[in-house]
Amino acid sequence: MANFIKPYNDDPFVGHLATPITSSSLTRALLKNLPAYRFGLTPLLRGLEIGLAHGYFLIGPFAKLGPLRNSDIGLLAGFLSTVGLILILTLGLTIYGAASFGQDKSSGNELQTKKSWDQFKGGFFVGACGSAGFAFICLSSIPTFTLN
Repeated sequence: MANFIKPYNDDPFVGHLATPITSSSLTRALLKNLPAYRFGLTPLLRGLEIGLAHGYFLIGPFAKLGPLRNSDIGLLAGFLSTVGLILILTLGLTIYGAASFGQDKSSGNELQTKKSWDQFKGGFFVGACGSAGFAFICLSSIPTFTLN
């Protein structure tokens, strides 16, 4: 069992341990397909895709577990709560971008400039609000998904 965990590339001075999970090709393939690490995406599309996923899955817990879940406006309250949380998350992205990339310096990484971060943030906001709206329409109009 002790042979499973060893230093990464047999170099004990690297601060990373290669385990069967972290060094497997399946884990690498899954991580490379995430929008944060996928090659060839612009910052706007990267933020849009991440926002689409977040907006779509955030409406469910607010609508189903919120304090107005048993009322007639439970779904609307869940949608508005989701949009409020998306605004808070976008504000957090704005603060992080202002603190990290306040002085414009060129960098080779796509998300390491103020302009790229602003595109990412805008894509996140539009994608998250759009997918939350789509989920709201689906939940309110398709009888299979009614919450009552």
